[in-house]
Amino acid sequence: MTLLDLLGRRRSTPVRLLGPPGPDPAQLRRLLNAALRVPDHGRLVPFRIIALHGPAQARFAEEVAAIHARSEPALPATAFDKDRERYAAAPLILVVVACIDQAHAKVPAQEQLLSAGCVAHNLLLGAHALGYGAQWLTGWAAYDAAVATLLGLAAHERIVGFIHIGTAREEAPERPRPTPADVVSDWAAP
Repeated sequence: MTLLDLLGRRRSTPVRLLGPPGPDPAQLRRLLNAALRVPDHGRLVPFRIIALHGPAQARFAEEVAAIHARSEPALPATAFDKDRERYAAAPLILVVVACIDQAHAKVPAQEQLLSAGCVAHNLLLGAHALGYGAQWLTGWAAYDAAVATLLGLAAHERIVGFIHIGTAREEAPERPRPTPADVVSDWAAP
């Protein structure tokens, strides 16, 4: 399969369709090495990755549900069950964290954030290339201060996304996609 074939077939596999097995240690190392090959103006490495798997992942799922219950106690219990299920379904979650230097003299914060976003996208593409399903999610937890504290994030860090990786139990559904004619235009000089 060529790279363009891979890109043309890439789609997110909903977390509810992901299960074991996930990447073995050698595959994970290969995936991470590929994911880190992103544009990085100034070679700042404005990102890091936190791996959630095994008992720690189960504990994280419980903690996230508890944080949500404390912040929105009026929600039905099914909302907190959904949190637990979301973070426990796939055998591996890679949390991509942007480490932004807002005061950097040469590299704007937006470029640093986009570099971290490229890491997340490379993880999706790499998982797909290895034959796994994956989904990039944010949701309320990506923006919650208590979740950031739970993960040990510093003040200059923020979650770009939770990349859920596992084996698809069924084929991911396709969705309508824009065509180049929908989004590309030619610029004409004034």
